[in-house]
Amino acid sequence: MRLLADENIEREVVELLREMGHDVTWGHDAHPQWSDPEVLRLAVTEGRILLTEDKDFGELVYARGLLSVGIVLLRFSSDDVAVNMPILQRAMPEIERHGEGYFAVVTDRRVRFRPLGVRPAEH
Repeated sequence: MRLLADENIEREVVELLREMGHDVTWGHDAHPQWSDPEVLRLAVTEGRILLTEDKDFGELVYARGLLSVGIVLLRFSSDDVAVNMPILQRAMPEIERHGEGYFAVVTDRRVRFRPLGVRPAEH
């Protein structure tokens, strides 16, 4: 799966996803301090699902109608990356099965999916 990890995602999470075989670009290295719309445009341009902890992306795609390949929003109750990484690792197969075109919210207990509506053209 092609992912763009927002700059708020911890390095350990990016490394875990890469070890799992995902193609991950990390905003912290690639484009630090970009605005949310710029990050979303980059994800679309590169055909990547955005991985973030920022709830504002929901407003951008649903209220403002910006395009997205897909978004995975991490909403864990703990700030401890060591606690959260196994949760994400267990959630990834379900996220992969759904693929593009969804806004997924990963919590401690489950993954919720909502269709995005308008998607960019195939890349």
